[in-house]
Amino acid sequence: MWRVKSLDAILATAEKKSLHRSLGPIQLTLLGVGAIIGTGIFVLTAAASQKAGPGMMLSFVIAGAVCAFAALCYSELASMVPVSGSAYTYTYAVMGELLAWMVGWALILEYAVAASAVSVGWSGYFLGMIEHALHFHWPDALRAGPAWSLNGFMPVADFSHGVVNIPAIVVALAVTSLLVIGTTESATVNAALVAIKVTALTVFVILTLPLMKSGNFTPFAPNGWFGPHGTTGMGVFGAAASIFFAYVGFDAVSTAAEETKNPQRNVPIGLIGSLGICTIFYLLVAAGAVGAIGAQPVIGAAGEAVSPGSAAFQAACGLASNADRLVCSNEALAHVLRQVNFPLAGYLLGLAANLALPSVILMMIYGQTRIFFVMARDGLLPEGLAAIHPKWKTPHIVTIATGLFVALAAAFFPVGQLADISNSGTLFAFFMVAIAVMVLRVKDPNRPRPFKTPAIWLVAPIALAGCAFLYFNLPLESILVLPIWGALGLLIYFAYGFRKSHVGKGLRGEVHELDADAPPTGLPGAE
Repeated sequence: MWRVKSLDAILATAEKKSLHRSLGPIQLTLLGVGAIIGTGIFVLTAAASQKAGPGMMLSFVIAGAVCAFAALCYSELASMVPVSGSAYTYTYAVMGELLAWMVGWALILEYAVAASAVSVGWSGYFLGMIEHALHFHWPDALRAGPAWSLNGFMPVADFSHGVVNIPAIVVALAVTSLLVIGTTESATVNAALVAIKVTALTVFVILTLPLMKSGNFTPFAPNGWFGPHGTTGMGVFGAAASIFFAYVGFDAVSTAAEETKNPQRNVPIGLIGSLGICTIFYLLVAAGAVGAIGAQPVIGAAGEAVSPGSAAFQAACGLASNADRLVCSNEALAHVLRQVNFPLAGYLLGLAANLALPSVILMMIYGQTRIFFVMARDGLLPEGLAAIHPKWKTPHIVTIATGLFVALAAAFFPVGQLADISNSGTLFAFFMVAIAVMVLRVKDPNRPRPFKTPAIWLVAPIALAGCAFLYFNLPLESILVLPIWGALGLLIYFAYGFRKSHVGKGLRGEVHELDADAPPTGLPGAE
């Protein structure tokens, strides 16, 4: 189980499909901005406000800083091993099959649950749009899943405020259908959607910043740094652990290292530049939202702090006095604009979210199926899962299975809890990447590195500490999901993958990206 996949064979495969180096620092930075900005800021502003109040502005800075250190580690491996599989492939080549399996299993959790989170976020904006434009009230039981809380270590569902999120199911299954038949966005459509997202957020900032009231920033951190005693995942650091979701996408810059001119210079510029621009943009949006209508959290019946998505939170938001609070909105930014008498702008921002967010769901489901596909091709999962449809030439079985899981999670969980669960998988994968880059520096110091992480023995440990710190500031239920999911993965690995592994059998030592039965390797959005 400590056997490694030959790095030389992986690199030989990469050489067969080497790409032209054409991207400079400006193109890389814009690529990163387009990949990062969108989902988190549209969807998680309300949940972050409930955790940290106006202090969520600091949370954006903390999460962005951790991302920057992790991104620098990620880039070195991405430039060395520019093939499908992401952190799974890197770990397989450096630390062995067992840890690679655990990373791949965590990435499956990350991508699938993230797609569910975006589906729920889209549902909020969709329902807000039809209710304000068409004056149609969607049935309460069909607009959201139940509120979840822990009774000891047992999850308990409260169906009093919602039973199932029908719009989230519909959008998840619609995107899955497009992926099964092979429909992907063109680069032109993808660029247009990025422009729509950035324009909508820019208009939001322009309209709200002049309306800021200093009193709306006090108290700045009502739940403190770590949350009130007895709570988990609250406060400024708890919000940072959630807001980490808003930065995922920076790996688009890392994985473009093979197409970059002078990657040693331009990749750090693209990474730090895009993360810096997005952080500033996020701070402006957060400042506009907080300053315009306030972002103080609601409290429970006994005056206690309550977590977003919990039954106590839903009960508090059900009170007429809290109906207009930012933290209680399912379409936070559109809600702010309507509250400050820009109803048309609020409608248009909601429309922008409805147009742009399905493309994010598509990218996340695609990414999950790609990890699934590579693991099945390595023999760690049944190869039948990697079957290619004879007509559509897509891995239809894993795509359908993923889509059903995404729809099920979106139907019954709130967006904030889904984002936290997704972050637990992401943070684990980045943690392993930071270890892998240091191990490879020791094991194979002379191997060519198109990009080398600067100050590796400082940057990588900070990335490790940052990822671990944010993980342990997630809510307890999200912390517990990762080891439970990991234990399930270990059972599957030792029951199947350990015996069937192609590397273990000596059947394959490389990633067969160019085989006739492989699906297209380009991500949706690339022509």
